[in-house]
Amino acid sequence: MSLIQRYRGYLPVGPSTPIISLGEGATPLVAADRLRAVAGIPPRVLLKCEGTLPTGSFKDRGMTMAISKAVELGARGVMCASTGNTAASAAAYAAKADLPCVVLIPGGAIALGKLSQACTHGARVLAVKGNFDDCLPIVVELTEKGDFALVNSINPYRLQGQKTAAFEICDALGCAPTYHAIPVGNAGNISAYWMGFTEYREAGVTRTTPRMLGFQAAGAAPMVLGHPVARPETIATAIRIGNPANWEKARRAIDESGGRIDSVTDDEILEAYEMLARLEGVFCEPASAASVAGVLKLSRAGYFDGADDAVVTCTLTGHGLKDPDTAMKRAERPKEIEATSEAVLRAVGLGEKMEALTT
Repeated sequence: MSLIQRYRGYLPVGPSTPIISLGEGATPLVAADRLRAVAGIPPRVLLKCEGTLPTGSFKDRGMTMAISKAVELGARGVMCASTGNTAASAAAYAAKADLPCVVLIPGGAIALGKLSQACTHGARVLAVKGNFDDCLPIVVELTEKGDFALVNSINPYRLQGQKTAAFEICDALGCAPTYHAIPVGNAGNISAYWMGFTEYREAGVTRTTPRMLGFQAAGAAPMVLGHPVARPETIATAIRIGNPANWEKARRAIDESGGRIDSVTDDEILEAYEMLARLEGVFCEPASAASVAGVLKLSRAGYFDGADDAVVTCTLTGHGLKDPDTAMKRAERPKEIEATSEAVLRAVGLGEKMEALTT
């Protein structure tokens, strides 16, 4: 069952809306018990692993809605600005719908995994001499004048699709979490989650809503600083955005939930990135790890003290294979050895044990 079919009653679709789906939804909610124990985090921690969606990121939730509505409304094509994941998702769903797709990306600032997806799905990808914040106004201008639909998160249908992740978390837990931590780039996702949590409470499915904890990269933290960042810089390319289009929506989500917006450094992001991979077996892209980096930072500062019965859910927005270059820069490279069992045992430090067993 597609995401739209599962949550049709909560989405702006009708009998005539064509459903453009790649089988998205139902991503796992994984307990991070080893990370919690090693880091000494008081509440229970659960990871919403959005990297298992069809194109490897949370963007598919919104894109199934955006492309379905674009087809319903007679768009001749779709267009977006992207730091990578939106490009990959838009290109895939546009291909499924037989619509042309045009993507503007910041030149030289896109992770290879994402760029390869967009290109392979057949999108027309244009590298702009500038950053994401230079790309988005161009896309807005062009889609306002023509018959191409804008599929960035300022498209309200995108957020409608993305809010379903909050529904899934509540469905899995049987209630709302106490806190929800999420990376913040263009600030659409935190807005969408808050929409989902509040709609479930208003419908009587849950009795409470979580405190929303949003985390930006320190080098791209306009909401934390209180002003746009002209030249955002961070290893977390998916959230390298200096002037979020959904700033006000995100601020309302944080204020209404009693949550907070904070920043994490690249070192803190990479620490969480490696801990997730090595302690929990969860390989996410660096930007995804910002949510867990933020939870680690707050825990060390005593934010969760006395909250042992609380539940923290963390959105991991994309799969680690989105950015293989970062992974391999930090991983141990394969060691070349001879093709013998003795060489294998010596390479992994078992040479003496092997000799003892054979004497």
